[in-house]
Amino acid sequence: MAPQVRERENPSRIKAIRALLYSLAITALAAHAAMNFCAAPAMQTSERTNADPGVRALVKMVQSHVDDQPKARAKLHTEGTLPHEGIYDESVEAQKDLGLMRDAALAWRATGDERYLRLVDRFLFAWTTTYQPNFNPIDETNFESLILAYDLTASALPVKTRNAANAFISKLVTGYIDDMDKQPRPLTGTYRNNWQSHRVKLVAMGAFTIDDRKLINAAQHLFVEHIGDNIAPDGTTIDFAERDALRYVTYDLQPLVTAALTARRHNRNWLPERAQSGATLAEALNWLTPYALGTRTHEEFVKSSVPFDARRRKAGLPGFSGQWDPKNAAELFHLAARLDGRYAPVALRLAPTPPAWLAVCLPLPAR
Repeated sequence: MAPQVRERENPSRIKAIRALLYSLAITALAAHAAMNFCAAPAMQTSERTNADPGVRALVKMVQSHVDDQPKARAKLHTEGTLPHEGIYDESVEAQKDLGLMRDAALAWRATGDERYLRLVDRFLFAWTTTYQPNFNPIDETNFESLILAYDLTASALPVKTRNAANAFISKLVTGYIDDMDKQPRPLTGTYRNNWQSHRVKLVAMGAFTIDDRKLINAAQHLFVEHIGDNIAPDGTTIDFAERDALRYVTYDLQPLVTAALTARRHNRNWLPERAQSGATLAEALNWLTPYALGTRTHEEFVKSSVPFDARRRKAGLPGFSGQWDPKNAAELFHLAARLDGRYAPVALRLAPTPPAWLAVCLPLPAR
């Protein structure tokens, strides 16, 4: 009877304690939900002073945007359009918010400066309550940066932002999975080429971030299925066959490497994961390596079967004619080096330092 007497005597105090415990529980769940994609801990003061130049450059860039306001849009569309067509230009400009959000989260992680956390909060809430997914993975591939920004900051965000972001990511992931599940097997067209790589990436990143076991298992199944659909046992990709371009091999493999990095943070090794055909992501990276090292060269898009490639070549867009520049695979191989240290020499030859965001996020290659 004693607890009942105390509750009658101090109802407001009991309610306050319950509310506090509930709030702490929600915070703990949010912190647990994050996939912790980035390994780098917060820097100490002495480390910030002597930080890698790439880290200092990233923090300086974010600092110059610390008072920016989000340009969130309900709709984005760039796929299949050229600059100045439709809403291409507006979409490209708005998407810069996503990269800024990620970089601000990394700057906060590195420095502890609350201004950067407030930027993430402001931008993340605006985008997750404004944007309406269209489930076109080419339009939405850059939302990996939004997911990563949430992953880095989830435990420190206000409840309203955390809830909005969690709901948005859940909607994005389940929508893509539902779309892929509805397709007849074997998968064909854009459910077999680079589009599917970007779908799989978004699903994997989102599933691990919100820590949904069912969605994580679906992501792994879709990853292995896509390896079998897209990559031949010798490492060649369907995108190379269709586009006759290493640009699209890189565009196809980078999201798959990102998905595999997401899984690696949860002790799942997808790099050597073998499809029924015997194909692996590792073999595709090995196939591309001689081109990245310059021992083999390739003239881009000469035999592409996709009419849009001809339009871009005619419009004079860079990279759609002439010889492939290996430096275009620098970020891919720096990401791959975080999966397997064997790719580190390739990455360093293409670029002596990784992209600034990666230098903060995963500063050291894998062994």
